Amino acid sequence: MKGTFALFDIAGYVALLLWGTHMVTSGVLRGYGSALRRWLGRYLGRRPAAFAFGVCITALLQSSTATGMMATSFAASGFLGLAPGLVVMLGANVGTTLIVQVMSFDIAVIAPILILLGTAVHRRSDDVRYENLGRVAIGLGLMLLSLHLLVLTMAPMENAQALRAVLQSLSDEPFIALLVAAVLTWACHSSVAVVLLIVSLATTGVVDAPGALALVLGANLGGTLPALFDAGSPVARRLPLGNLLVRAFGCLICLPLLHLIAQWLAPLGVSPARIVVNFHTAFNLALALLFILPVERFAQFLVRLLPEPPKPSDASVPQYLDPAALDSANVALANAAREAMRMLDMVENMLKGLVEVFGKDDRMRAAAISRMDPTLDRLGVAIREYLADLGGEALNEEDGERSQDILSFIINIEHIGDITANNLMEFAAKKAERGQDFSADDILDLAAIHNQVMESLQLAVAVFLRSDVRAAQQLVARKPALWRMENESSERHIRALREQRDDGGGGDVYLRILRDLKRIHSHLAALAYPVLERVGLLQERLVRESPSPSNGVL
Repeated sequence: MKGTFALFDIAGYVALLLWGTHMVTSGVLRGYGSALRRWLGRYLGRRPAAFAFGVCITALLQSSTATGMMATSFAASGFLGLAPGLVVMLGANVGTTLIVQVMSFDIAVIAPILILLGTAVHRRSDDVRYENLGRVAIGLGLMLLSLHLLVLTMAPMENAQALRAVLQSLSDEPFIALLVAAVLTWACHSSVAVVLLIVSLATTGVVDAPGALALVLGANLGGTLPALFDAGSPVARRLPLGNLLVRAFGCLICLPLLHLIAQWLAPLGVSPARIVVNFHTAFNLALALLFILPVERFAQFLVRLLPEPPKPSDASVPQYLDPAALDSANVALANAAREAMRMLDMVENMLKGLVEVFGKDDRMRAAAISRMDPTLDRLGVAIREYLADLGGEALNEEDGERSQDILSFIINIEHIGDITANNLMEFAAKKAERGQDFSADDILDLAAIHNQVMESLQLAVAVFLRSDVRAAQQLVARKPALWRMENESSERHIRALREQRDDGGGGDVYLRILRDLKRIHSHLAALAYPVLERVGLLQERLVRESPSPSNGVL
């Protein structure tokens, strides 16, 4: 029974180690995920920067698996090139070894301090970033505590004949040991935790140095599997497959040489645990040096191996809403934003042909515009469901604001689509049925207002993608000008009708078209308000525009 209880103890401490790793990863992503996303897009143009980013982000996240899944989602969405993504992963693989290097030392004495400080900061702070910083400290403390308890629990098991026999059999069969460690790492989603467990086994002498090195190879190989299995498309699988091939190449080279490698590393550290840690670092560093130069050719090979599939014929099928990215809020929000841009492209195509529809009575174009509205609505529903699956728990304040911006964006875009496909196309049908023609002045005014709407659409893109304050100010400032154009065009049109003394209903149709174009512009301008409000410019604008007693307005 003692052996059974000991196994339960080991399983519990391993679970505690995994939970500590999860707390560190989630704490960093929730508190600083948006900043990491910005750095990812800004500083990865060169290989050294991409490599350094991979090392640093993995040191923060305590997991190369998390870095791999983040980089995979960005690469699949087009925010990160394949070659820079591969360099990031080479850096991440080295970064995870630095964590193991630090954790391998006997620093368990600071575990209670980290947990105590982390709990105090997490419970007392109202700032989301400090709250998540406390979460990170708690996670680190739990990792150190679990490792300490693992070593204490496994020390008496050094002489357990049954366990030694099982692990010795793995040492005698390095390929099987590699597979076992790979499966365990895939199941745990943490190569750091598994390598640290191997270090504990080696420290207590339960497994010898060559057997431990075989297990380390398996942990490196298994760490590439979660991102690969979670990738939902051939394009998304390119980066994790490249990482898998790199490490598989290293495993094939090292597997037959484990005894020699153990002897070569012995001068750097006599203990088996130190040999394991140094081998883990040397293995990933050597692969990084070997593959960082030909990374462009390697990326081209992966593109040929996994070509981009043909896009679905049904435009309402989402292309970027990867469910695997829901574990990383900033990646999921980037995916949702990219899908929302597809909606904007559809609306832009709907609006482009309006002047031709009304000027030339193009019924085929009008019918095509009407058919696009259901597609637009289905995409909007898919994005809302995706954001709902993301939930609020994984969002920090900045990510929460971004989620609301995306929701507001797709709602306004859907309204624009409804106005265009239903109202405006209905007016086009009435105009064609009655055989009415707009005057040359009507068409010129309509084209001028339409041009203003299309220019505002481009400003709305800058506001949505970059939260561009200047573009937001310009977008709102155009609103009064467009209203003046609509009023002047309406007055001119009514004067012309009075002079002709023959309306026939055409005036009503034309005025409604102008009104709906103004409504479309209002929906575009609404996208600027959240950006202006966050920088304090919206209230200033409302104060300037509000009526005052001196103006005689109550």
